[in-house]
Formats: sequence, C-alpha cells, structure tokens
Amino acid sequence: MKRHGFLFDKAFSRESLYQAWLDASRGKHKKRACLEFSRHLASNLDALHVEIHAGTYKPQPYIAFQVYEPKERTIYAPAFRDLVVQHAIYRLVYPIFDAGFLPQSFACRVGKGTHRAADYAQAALRAAPAGSYTLKMDIRKFFYRIDRAILQLLLARKIKDARLLRVMMQFADYGQPVGIPIGNLLSQLYALVYLDPLDQFIKRTLGARRYCRYVDDFVVFGWSRQQCDDALARVRVFLAQHLNLELSRTTIQPLARGINFVGYRTWRSTRFIRKHSLRSFTRSARRGRIASVVSILGHARHTGSLRHLLTTLKEHFHDLSVRLPQTYRRHSHSRAAAA
Repeated sequence: MKRHGFLFDKAFSRESLYQAWLDASRGKHKKRACLEFSRHLASNLDALHVEIHAGTYKPQPYIAFQVYEPKERTIYAPAFRDLVVQHAIYRLVYPIFDAGFLPQSFACRVGKGTHRAADYAQAALRAAPAGSYTLKMDIRKFFYRIDRAILQLLLARKIKDARLLRVMMQFADYGQPVGIPIGNLLSQLYALVYLDPLDQFIKRTLGARRYCRYVDDFVVFGWSRQQCDDALARVRVFLAQHLNLELSRTTIQPLARGINFVGYRTWRSTRFIRKHSLRSFTRSARRGRIASVVSILGHARHTGSLRHLLTTLKEHFHDLSVRLPQTYRRHSHSRAAAA
C-alpha cells in the first residue's frame, strides 16, 4: 500500500489556504462568520499559515446544537477559520483515500449519493437469484463510537507525513473519550476511511458479489438464508476485533420483500419514498415551505411516490403547486393528460 509523504507544505501553502477559503466560503458569503473572516482575508490567512507552520495551531471550540430530523443528534459546527483548514486538508487527501474505496461505498463521495445507492440496490435486487435473501445491517452509534487510535492507524496507512497527520487528528477530537464530531467536513472522510476495512472484508473475504454501503447502513444481496446467518456472525466478530464497533439492527428477509435503504422502500419493479418523507412533505406543504417541498419532490423523482405528491399539491395546496419548478409542473400536466 503506497504511503504519501511531503504533504504538509502542500496542504498549508499560502496558495492552498486561499483556495481552501474559496471552498469554505462557497454558498456562505452572507453568513456572519464568513463575512468577518473575509473582511480581513489576507491577515487571517497569514495568521493561519504562521500558526500551522509554527506548530501552535489549535481548532477553536465547536458550537454544539441539536437536530431532530431524521433523528436526534448533536452537531458540532467548527469555527470558520477551522473550516478553512479542514478544506485545505480535504482537497489534498480526499483523492488519495477515495482511489482505494470500493465503488459500492456511496456516502460523501464525488459522483455518488443516495440516488446512486438506491439505483444500485434496485439493480442488485433484480440481478440476485430468485428465492435468495437480503442481509441488512447497521452500526450502533457509529460516529460516537469510532476509536480514534484505530482511526489514526488507518489514516497512517496512506499518510506518512507526521505533521499533517497530527493536524488531521485534532479534528477528530471533540472532548469525549471516544468518537468523532458529527458536523466536521473531515468527519465525513474519517467515516469512509474507518469502514473501508469492513467493505473489503465483506467483498473479498466473505465473497459478497452484490453489496453496498451508505455511511453505517450496509446490505448484501442474493445469498441463501444460511449464508446470511453465517456472514452476520462473522461481521459481528470482525467489527469487534478490528474496529471496536458493534451492530445495531439487522434484518434477514426474502428478496421478494424488498429493502429499506437510503430513504426508500425498494423492490425489483418499483421504489417509494418512506413514510417519514411523506409526513415531512405534508408538514412542509401546510407551512408553505416551497424549498422543502421541492427537495422532497427531488428525492421522490424516480419513484412511484412522485405522482401521489404532485396530485396532493394540486388538489390541496394549489398555491404551492403553481410555484413549482417547470419540470414538476410539466410532469403534473402530462400525468393529468394521460389520465
């Protein structure tokens, strides 16, 4: 496995920090923290450059807040100057790690995402043998239980620059004895790195032909019931011995029953958004939140749920219906004409 050195100076050159500021400020130019940093951009970037190269740089305390959708979690928002540093690291090391990830890892990667994951899951259901099973697993409190010592070893497999690794690990610590903060840009990469050994184990050691993962939800398609039982036991042991993690919910069920994955209920022939999304759609429509309505329509665009959502808008929320992007209004009209 190739290890990469001499990365510190590349990541934290003045040019790289400026590009990182451009990345960090994208879409945030009206935010107070971005405005304040940008008002004295040259001096702030220079201060970061000096601190990082002197070895005195430390991230500022996170701003912690709660979110409740789709489930309750604590989000740790970094200070803007620390977000700039994270972008400087991310833009350099992401390609190094991404090149080694399996194509079936779909979260937080360029060109991937929930829609690609859902498409893969449906294709896997269609290709799997009739009468076979799906094995779906997820990890208990994944981000909160990541072992930072193990994470550092996994990062060091590719990064041999000790100075860069030291700065990277500062963003894994958030004052708790174990885990990494949800809300960091680098936490997304760390999650990918941490579970890559699991992907490799399931694909290469267990020999799963059809397998995909989105963050800590992962599915194997097309095995017999006995194969699923055996694999489940071996995955439990692997997680405990190598990653200090444990499984939460697990489901083994016949292929014909479909799969709940990345916000969709999927079968071979069709796909629907889940009840949670339907409730969110109705709630947003009642409150006139057009941006949220359009977002959920985008989530439902290639599913059997789209027609129901557009009909609901037209019949019960006409004022929102006429404000939809043209593509959805055309879709609604074509459906009505076909009926």
